[in-house]
Amino acid sequence: MFWFMQGLCFLPAFLVIWSSSTFIISYLIAIFRHDVDLIFPYISDTGANPPESCIFGLMTFISACAGIVTIYARYKFVEKLSEDTGMVKPCVNKTALVFGLISCVAMCIVATFQETTVTVVHDMGALLFFVSGVLYIIVQSVISYQAYPFGSSVWVCRARVTIASLAALAFFPTVICAFFVKQTTLHRDKGDQDYPFHVASAVCEWIVAFSFICFFLTYIDDFKLFTLQVKTEYQE
Repeated sequence: MFWFMQGLCFLPAFLVIWSSSTFIISYLIAIFRHDVDLIFPYISDTGANPPESCIFGLMTFISACAGIVTIYARYKFVEKLSEDTGMVKPCVNKTALVFGLISCVAMCIVATFQETTVTVVHDMGALLFFVSGVLYIIVQSVISYQAYPFGSSVWVCRARVTIASLAALAFFPTVICAFFVKQTTLHRDKGDQDYPFHVASAVCEWIVAFSFICFFLTYIDDFKLFTLQVKTEYQE
């Protein structure tokens, strides 16, 4: 049996590969078309103009759907662990589920409303995505330690804490520096007064985004341990 056929590990594997491809493909197309600067554009900048905006929107929507399925599967797995061991409080598990689902919905908002057309909605969606996403991986890191030694190894728990800490630390410069960026064009001039803030914000944004991806990468071993079944019953 191939590794991706064990349990449900294909879910986080697909999510990681697809999400990474979403960012990279839209970036490469935007660079090829000279729509953005080569060095440190915002992720949203790479999906602002067609045709990359169409590809970015479609692939991000698929990532959001895959994220919802993966997050729900993780929720059910932790729920089962909680029933069997009592080591994870159900309210903590439900809190993580809510944060995760909000983050996925926010992804759809970011993909649907481009920053060059509906800037306010796009920025609100991006902020909601990052806030709820960071909170999700923090809560999941707590759950991992609460459930140990069931589910994840101590090294996976430590990796999740490290990734969550990195994402949390990078989140603040992303938002704070963005407030000082006044230029709204996709091409930046190094001589602009707000250019250092743009670089700091953009770099941290990429760090947060790929921290999310790396966090889901740690789910693969956990998802080998279980499957989900849909039960159908006739209604009397």
